[in-house]
Amino acid sequence: MDRTAQVIARPAGHAVVYGPGPAADALHLRAVAVLDANWTGTSTVPSRGLYPHQWSWDSAFIAIGLRHVSPLRAQTELETLLAAQWGDGRVPHIVFNPSVPLDAYFPSPDFWRSSAAGREAGAPRTVQTSGIVQPPVHALAAWLVHRADPGLSRSRGFLARVYPRLAAWHRYLLHRRDLGGGGLVCVVHPWEQGMDNSPAWDAPLARVAPAPARSFRRADLDHGAAEDRPTDLDYGRYVRLAADYRDRGYADGAGEFAVEDPAFNALLVASEHALARIAHELGATGTARHARADRLTAALVDRLWDPARGMFLCRDLRGGRPVAERAVSGLIPLLLPGLPREVTTALVGTLTGPHFALGTATRLVPSYDLLGEAFDPHRYWRGPAWFNTGWLLERGLRLHGETARADALRAALLDLASASDFAEYVDPYTGEACGTSGFGWTAALALDLLHTAPETDHRTPGRDR
Repeated sequence: MDRTAQVIARPAGHAVVYGPGPAADALHLRAVAVLDANWTGTSTVPSRGLYPHQWSWDSAFIAIGLRHVSPLRAQTELETLLAAQWGDGRVPHIVFNPSVPLDAYFPSPDFWRSSAAGREAGAPRTVQTSGIVQPPVHALAAWLVHRADPGLSRSRGFLARVYPRLAAWHRYLLHRRDLGGGGLVCVVHPWEQGMDNSPAWDAPLARVAPAPARSFRRADLDHGAAEDRPTDLDYGRYVRLAADYRDRGYADGAGEFAVEDPAFNALLVASEHALARIAHELGATGTARHARADRLTAALVDRLWDPARGMFLCRDLRGGRPVAERAVSGLIPLLLPGLPREVTTALVGTLTGPHFALGTATRLVPSYDLLGEAFDPHRYWRGPAWFNTGWLLERGLRLHGETARADALRAALLDLASASDFAEYVDPYTGEACGTSGFGWTAALALDLLHTAPETDHRTPGRDR
């Protein structure tokens, strides 16, 4: 049996230490093979079967990994996505590939009708997209991609070309999505937050009348087990929300679902810091953007921090109250440099305590409270562990001096990425693969962890240069 097979066949719980050597080399080659198989020539699909188009935050995470393989391809990944930006600044959560059959994915381009329904919002006419958005990881990704090969980036004018689009994207979020008036960005659909099926959405979704089951066909069940995917009832509510938003011409502010989410806003803060560094690289000052990031951080603590639970909670604007569910989204602000010390200490305590049990009962960070009534270790975002949230929390632990815990999480992420054949997500207790295999951001973020020196590059871009 060769070394690659040994890594794959290793019993659960016996971790490989991925320092320089054959095991790391084998994992690198396997991760690159996944990204090559998912590459379309201009972008990377998350999965050839289940997700055959370009997804917004997937492409950001994928670019972060691609920078270690081909900085040019990583730049192209982000440029392709941003080329589909709408006139109002939004970056759509899907850019559709016209060569993919309409029935390969639902909701398909004929559902979103972006060029017609989104005309007033400036939807592009030459490419079909969705009309909703996803978390703003893109400026952070652009900065990390630039750092991988500054010479290539400068010669191509990469940052100079993406900066205006990224600035417009942030402007859209800050000006059009502050629906609560408290300075935070609001999501208007669970798919926008990225953690689609989280129990944190159950209460806000309960008031949404689902679309009739006969009015749509779920293509996702062709590629994933029904017990791992959202229920038909929840999917019907997703479809209803999306259709109503489309029928309003993608105008913000009038829908039944409006939630301030901690992870979405934390990623905007991280990207504001990154955008400040991009501005500095281009010869401007980033002071105003750092100050805006500080204000967003303060608003995040003021509006969403729950000291009794030791984590951040979502706020349901239509219901007028916080959502009393412990989801991994409420831990993601750990990646921010400007949090009060008592907040970071409490977040680490919650991450390692009984509700998430990282380092004791769980191998990776579960997406939902282990003690919650809705916990399910296999169902989409209702308990399984995901590699992108683990990557973000690894950065947060390292940023705040939790080096041993960050090292252990890094090792577990690499170990399970390999053992699961780069699964979409895994059982947080056992590491059993769930969803599809050969998943784009799992492979990309494994590459980033393999090739990023922990002591030098796991910082959220801030004022340090």
